[in-house]
Amino acid sequence: MHIPDITFQFLAKVLTGSLSLFSTWSPDRRDKEPHAACLALKSSLKLENTTVTDTSYVLVGSTIGGTGHWQCSWGKTSVHTAVCRVQFFTNTTDTSSVRAEAWLPDEWYGRFLATGNGGLGGCIDYWSLDYAASLHFAAVGSNNGHDGMDGDPFLNNPEVINDFAFRAIHVETVIGKQITEAYYGRPHDKAYYSGCSTGGRQGAQAALKYPTDFDGILAGAPATDFNHLLHWAAMLGRAIGAPNPSSSPAFIPPAMWKVISAEILQQCDGVDGVLDGIISEPDLCVFRPERLLCTSGRPLDSCLTPPQVAALHKIYSPVHGRHGDLVYPRFDPGAEGDPLAPDLFSGQLSILFQHWLKYAVLNDTEFDFSNYGFDELEIMDAINPGGIATWNGNFSAFRDRGGKFLTYHGRSDPLIPSGNSKRMYDLLTSTLRSQATEFDAFYRLFLIPGMSHCIGGLGATRFGQCFRQSNAVNTSSHNILLALVDWVEGDVAPDTIVGTEEQGGATRMHCRYPMQSVWNGEVFACMPGPR
Repeated sequence: MHIPDITFQFLAKVLTGSLSLFSTWSPDRRDKEPHAACLALKSSLKLENTTVTDTSYVLVGSTIGGTGHWQCSWGKTSVHTAVCRVQFFTNTTDTSSVRAEAWLPDEWYGRFLATGNGGLGGCIDYWSLDYAASLHFAAVGSNNGHDGMDGDPFLNNPEVINDFAFRAIHVETVIGKQITEAYYGRPHDKAYYSGCSTGGRQGAQAALKYPTDFDGILAGAPATDFNHLLHWAAMLGRAIGAPNPSSSPAFIPPAMWKVISAEILQQCDGVDGVLDGIISEPDLCVFRPERLLCTSGRPLDSCLTPPQVAALHKIYSPVHGRHGDLVYPRFDPGAEGDPLAPDLFSGQLSILFQHWLKYAVLNDTEFDFSNYGFDELEIMDAINPGGIATWNGNFSAFRDRGGKFLTYHGRSDPLIPSGNSKRMYDLLTSTLRSQATEFDAFYRLFLIPGMSHCIGGLGATRFGQCFRQSNAVNTSSHNILLALVDWVEGDVAPDTIVGTEEQGGATRMHCRYPMQSVWNGEVFACMPGPR
């Protein structure tokens, strides 16, 4: 019997005998309180290359996080379920280490979950740790091999790059599973991973390099084809004169982006049949920026010059390489109105891009970006530090052991074009030479109209994807993490996910790609869509 609510899943296992009420504790610990058992771990755990720095029993309502580096101060969370918190670090080489934490809830359903990172991420994702623990997963998260969000630690340190590119998630998982078994007195039943952006790329890398680590992977807005993604972001900036916008006639002032966004909606909002401020399928939007050209009598604050129009043509077109080869998909029309978009169009190249090129690729802290172009792209491709690209469709080992890969991407994501997730889908199908039914048996993609980067945006963007703020209903029909659990443990593959709006609670059905939600006059229904 399929019971989507995670609480009822737990009770069903107890009643059928597949999960003991005492499975949280090994026989010699049933007489101990969780608090005492937690504190005892500090002296009892013996883990390879690993030092346990602290164990503590954390009560509901406590505030955790925001430590390790000042750039991680945003990451505080209120704890929503009592957990045993185990802090540790693991030496990965003589010159690198991973700092991590395991959160072990009192009420455990036998599931393990590893969490990812973001950006050039060196911040433990406490929001996701709390979210996973509140759903009764034993959870682990790390600093991805360095503290802070800058690229400085990469300089002349390839092992730190290796931790960031592929090793940290594997290490946190191996050690986290051992801590979980030591605390509960038995190994986990199933292992999961959840991350978005850089975390989405980490999920793809885990399936490629460590296919036995996880039974199910949830990868949001994956930053795959990483070097090309950064080049794409740089070329958007270059189109409007970055890094010297004051001398470029193509520079578009920040105030004009509201005008541009309004014009794009005027041209494309109704393509899906509903005027709601959401372009459901950006690939059907043929934006004509010429309609914004300044003409006689038109106010200058509502129109663009020819160089600015030419810049928009570049921005809303795919980025190609020196020989015309596709480097990255275009910026999604509609995403320019997102609050995160101004970072791309400020006239300065993103700090993430600058730091990766200077500290990880070139080892040149004084590099001048004024003439950035094809040469540097080709250097990034040639060096590919740590194998960071994560652009390989051979998921066969992960597939063949029964792994399930579930991914999602907002269609108004200004930081990673959603078209790249379509590319990833096509890359896997062509590499694995799978029929659609065979491919759908282990890999599914959901494209979310109106959603920004990982969370937020317009429309029904809450479907349990990242942390508590992205969750609305704890059922697998409305929660993509629980849908992954149902897929792994019950072979119930998700065809749809119901999202909920931030304000008002309205819902919308999201469809697995290549289906798309199409307005049928009354509701959005799943129909075949463009590839």
